[in-house]
Parts: sequence; C-alpha cells; structure tokens
Amino acid sequence: TKAAVISLTNSLNREEAEAGVIAEYLPAPLSDDELADMVDAAVAETGASSPRDMGAVMKALQPRTAGRADGARVAAAVRTRLNA
Repeated sequence: TKAAVISLTNSLNREEAEAGVIAEYLPAPLSDDELADMVDAAVAETGASSPRDMGAVMKALQPRTAGRADGARVAAAVRTRLNA
C-alpha cells in the first residue's frame, strides 16, 4: 500500500541520516600507502628482520591501527613486508 511505501521510505531516510552522523565520529580508514608506511616504521622500531618477528611488529602496530584497519589486513601487510 501507499502508506507502507511511505513508512519504508521514512525509515530508510532516518537510517541514512543516522549512518551519516555516526560516520562523522569514526576514524578515517587507513589507505594502503598509510598502512605500508606504518608497517615500515614498526619494522624499523622493532628491528624485525624475518617472519618470526611478526608478533613484535603486530604488537607495535595494534594501538596505531585500531579502528582504522582490519587486523587481517594489517597482518597481511606485515607478512608481505617481512617476506620481502
């Protein structure tokens, strides 16, 4: 019915407005370049030189990337860097 369509449209508009407000408070996600720079810095800080050092690098990165990059994405970047 027309009333149901109007109700759904109103709900959708309200949800989109709420999502916009919430997005303003979230930290910006890290770009690939930003993440690579952070990984390079953490590798240098920890003196990591092989994949065995991944835990130390991840420990150094965790506070910096929390809420800005998925842990699996960070781990993949660290793994790639340490295997290079």
